[in-house]
Amino acid sequence: MTSLDTVLDGVARTPGVTAAALLDGVTGLPYAEHGDAGPSQDAQETAHLVTTHLNRAGFEGELETIVITTTSHHHVTTRVDREGDPLLLFALVDRHRTNITWALRDLAEHTGRLLA
Repeated sequence: MTSLDTVLDGVARTPGVTAAALLDGVTGLPYAEHGDAGPSQDAQETAHLVTTHLNRAGFEGELETIVITTTSHHHVTTRVDREGDPLLLFALVDRHRTNITWALRDLAEHTGRLLA
């Protein structure tokens, strides 16, 4: 098992996470996926749109995390900075099985392990 798969397995063990994926931040291509990561394919496009609109609105700095909430899930996309192009860590979180604050804290810990 690769280290990426190991980290995604850890993400998937976070209470309420039903799917996870690590994507190239520029192309959106997946490096690794766990569970039904179908919704992750929109994560790169969503991150690009949000960044574009924030920049137009005068916000400065890099995007860190996007949380989109539906009636049943939180779609969490977190930017993972590294040398070269960034990565995006995507997680689909069942909002009835977890607290989003705890899920975000756990995802931040896993993000740190990606580049360790």
